[in-house]
Amino acid sequence: MSDNEFLLEVENLHTSFFTDSGEVKAVNGISFKLEPGKTLGIVGESGSGKSVTAYSIMQILAETGRIVEGNVLYRGEDITQWSEKQMANFRGSKVSIIFQDPMTSLNPVFTVGYQLEEAVLLHTNKSKSEARERAIEMLTLVGVNEPASRMKQYPHELSGGMRQRVMIAMALCCEPDILIADEPTTALDVTIQAQILELMQELQKKMGMAIIMVTHDLGVIASMCDEILVMYGGRICERGTADAIFYNPAHEYTKGLLRSIPRKETMDKKLVPIGGTPINLLQMPKGCAFCPRCDAAMKICLEEIPPEYWVGDDHLASCWMNIKDLYDVKAQEEAKNE
Repeated sequence: MSDNEFLLEVENLHTSFFTDSGEVKAVNGISFKLEPGKTLGIVGESGSGKSVTAYSIMQILAETGRIVEGNVLYRGEDITQWSEKQMANFRGSKVSIIFQDPMTSLNPVFTVGYQLEEAVLLHTNKSKSEARERAIEMLTLVGVNEPASRMKQYPHELSGGMRQRVMIAMALCCEPDILIADEPTTALDVTIQAQILELMQELQKKMGMAIIMVTHDLGVIASMCDEILVMYGGRICERGTADAIFYNPAHEYTKGLLRSIPRKETMDKKLVPIGGTPINLLQMPKGCAFCPRCDAAMKICLEEIPPEYWVGDDHLASCWMNIKDLYDVKAQEEAKNE
C-alpha cells in the first residue's frame, strides 16, 4: 500500500511532560501506520506510553505536555501544524475516542440524551430534533434497550456496561474515520467485556472505520487486531500480527506479558510475573528501556538502544537477543563450512 493510501501515519513521535522534577519523556520516537477499516492494538503496562500516544494524536494532552518532535499525518496532512479550530473540527468528526472510565467521562449533571445531542450539534449541521433522532438511532445501534427512555436518564442511573455503550454511541454519532478505544473494558466484568468488544467489531463492519485499541491486556485483543504494537518505556519494542506476537514472541518483555496470562493448559502452574517495577521515565537508561527488569540482559543492552529487526514476515522486534541469535547461527554455519 502506498503512503498516500494510509488513513493515519505517526512518524517518529516524541511527547514529553515538563514538570518541576524534569522532563518526563512519555513517548520516545514511535512510528506506525493505520489502514482504513483495520484494527491496530497498542499493548503495554501502565506508564508505557499507550494512552499518551492516543492523546497526542487527538492533541488533548495536559497543560504540561506537548509533542516535541515528529509528525502525525491524517490522510497525508500533518495535523500537528493545525490550529486549535481545525483540531476542534477534527475531533469527533474524523477521529473519536472512548476513554477508560465512562463514569468520569460522562458529565453527571446532564442527561445522557443532552450529552449525545450536544456531540451531534457540535460537529454537524443537524437541527435539535434531528440531533435527538440521531442520538436515539445510535443508542439503538449500540444495543441500549428503550433508548428514548434512556435519553432522559443521568449517567449514575445506568450500569457500567450501559455507560460504556453510551460512550461508544457518543464517539460514533458523527461517523468518524478512526475510533480510538483507550482501555474500553477495564472496569467491566468478563461477560460485558466480551459484549463490548463484539459490539465494536460489528460497528466497524457496518461503518468501515479503523480502530486503535489501547489496552494492557493482550488477551482482550487476541482475536480482533490486524496488527499489535507492544510498548514499553515510551518505545515500541515489538510489532506484528496477532499470530506472530502470541505464537512467536521475540522480545523479552512480550514473553513476560504472555507468561502472566492465565491459560487452560497451565492451570496447575503459578503465573510468572515480570520482576521489578516499571521504568522511571525521568531517568531513562542509556540502552534498552526493559534492561533493568530483563533476565536475559547483556552488556550491550545497558549501552545501546536495540534497532527494530525483522524476525519474520510482518514481525519486528527491538531486542539484542534476536541479533545475537542471528550471529550465533552464522557462527555455527561458518564453523561447519570450515
